[in-house]
Amino acid sequence: MRFGRKSGSQESVEEEAASSEQVEAAVGPFDISEVDEETRDCVDLGSLLVTPVGEMELRLQVEEESGAVIAAVFVAEEGALELRAFAASRGGGAWDGLRPRIASETARMGGTVTEQEGSFGTEMLCHVPVADENGQLVTQASRIVAHEGSAWLLRATLMGAPAIDAGSAGPWEETIRQTVVRRGREAMAPGSALPLSLPPEARRVD
Repeated sequence: MRFGRKSGSQESVEEEAASSEQVEAAVGPFDISEVDEETRDCVDLGSLLVTPVGEMELRLQVEEESGAVIAAVFVAEEGALELRAFAASRGGGAWDGLRPRIASETARMGGTVTEQEGSFGTEMLCHVPVADENGQLVTQASRIVAHEGSAWLLRATLMGAPAIDAGSAGPWEETIRQTVVRRGREAMAPGSALPLSLPPEARRVD
């Protein structure tokens, strides 16, 4: 599926000034209780409502054995963005607990991790050696950011140019900020993945 936004009519300076405070206040990612899902322009994936900013192709990562959708992945020529949502305790601290596990897994694959502060708080810049199409080892960079909401954690992984080039990261970061998490009320253990579902217009590609 390919999604994108086309620019509409330009607002007047007066309209922009009047709405600037509302735009400033509406910075996500959001909990479903913070938005009007009936009027929101988005793709409904169950626990995630996503709104791509710019021309991006949305792909859903499916676990082969169970057939469950485990991640939403946006792809464009310059890079990719993976979104996953998990249950978390209301007391917070899920991201603090998750980072050491990501660092350990990255080290197991022969990679390195650097923590840094960014627009989403503490981020992880990972470099992992992978084999390219010719079998040569190259270094793959990714930047992992997270946002904790009400009993949920949204983890976003930027890959390619958006991970290392601030100039190209804008639309990708805005896509993260426009994401809405629908946690649901069922009891779930912290760390459990929130279920994702296929939209009606989705088609399977092997």
